[in-house]
Amino acid sequence: MVMFLFLVVALAVVVAAVTLGVVGGGESGPLPEAAPERLQDPLPPDRPVDRADVESLRFPVAPRGYRMADVDDALGRLAAELAERDARIAGLESALAGARAAAHRQRAEQPRTEPDEGGEEQR
Repeated sequence: MVMFLFLVVALAVVVAAVTLGVVGGGESGPLPEAAPERLQDPLPPDRPVDRADVESLRFPVAPRGYRMADVDDALGRLAAELAERDARIAGLESALAGARAAAHRQRAEQPRTEPDEGGEEQR
């Protein structure tokens, strides 16, 4: 019987403490809204992005991870620069292939010279 009475009193104390904690909520109330941090080291707008820029890029932490707008802006900029570089590489490879084909045609069109009996070439 004493044990039962002890458990009832302990349960009443726990219920009272939880009720005070939930209803009272403390003096300060909910936490104040923190000013959102903005990306302090954006990618350089005046030159192409290099490896060091990407390695030093740090996004500020937001309540649920990172600010989606900052990450989207950085990824959009990187995607645009990669597309530009891919197009430039494709253009340069095409020009190189054309130059190689022209050089191959030029060599094929040149008359072949054969050495004569004296070891000198005839034309």
